[in-house]
Amino acid sequence: MDLPEPLHPDGRYRRAVTDPLQPLLDLPGVRAASDRARDAIAEVHRHRTNRRGWPNTAAEASVRAARASAAIDGGSTELPPPGETGDPILSGALRVAQALDGDALGIQVSTWQRAPLQALARLHLLAAADLVDDAELLGRPRSAPGVAERLDGLAQLVTGGTKAPAPVLAAIVHGELCALRPFGIGDGVVARAASRLVCVASGLDTHNLGVPEVTWMRRPQAYRDGIDGFASGTEAGVGSWVIRCCDALEAGAREAMSIAEAFGGAS
Repeated sequence: MDLPEPLHPDGRYRRAVTDPLQPLLDLPGVRAASDRARDAIAEVHRHRTNRRGWPNTAAEASVRAARASAAIDGGSTELPPPGETGDPILSGALRVAQALDGDALGIQVSTWQRAPLQALARLHLLAAADLVDDAELLGRPRSAPGVAERLDGLAQLVTGGTKAPAPVLAAIVHGELCALRPFGIGDGVVARAASRLVCVASGLDTHNLGVPEVTWMRRPQAYRDGIDGFASGTEAGVGSWVIRCCDALEAGAREAMSIAEAFGGAS
């Protein structure tokens, strides 16, 4: 599938499209998978516990998401004792999770909606602070050819360049950041966090309750294969990735439902 810039790996426009993500909705299974994800997340928000007690369930979801996201990139899932540093990948994922939780979430969403590249830089600073020796590299995209252009194109999508459903846009943001690896280290944690920001900012998952990261942690090879498929730019590869991401959102809603049940009992 020839996708327009910035999604196609060679960074060139292939054909003029008013909405660059609209063709994805015509791929087999994409629209249905997106609808299932949307409905599953909406059901989580209707759970009795989440009507008023969502700050507690969101905090638990945040920690689970951070541990799973760290594990995907080879980090530990074991939380360090108070006062100890612990695994650097997990520490970064936890800092990112904290920035997407509670009152801090509103600040990140606001930045994401008006200046997504600034938000990505902030996420990278948090994710990779313990992974690089040179602090000047934090938040700075690589100077490799095409990186800046593709990031600009992604920012255009996020700031109104598409009317695609939120699960689809979240999948594209996630896949593009993983495939592009704009920072060179810590990109996975940043990509998954950016996907969460899409879900919150779009109103799909307003309180950040879903935990799709758990699915990817449990199926690491499927995750890597999906990213490779997306990076290929083919119709089959991109469509399969979007569907996998929607399925992960649906599974993440089930994880969120289990959290709500544990905190407040049956709805």
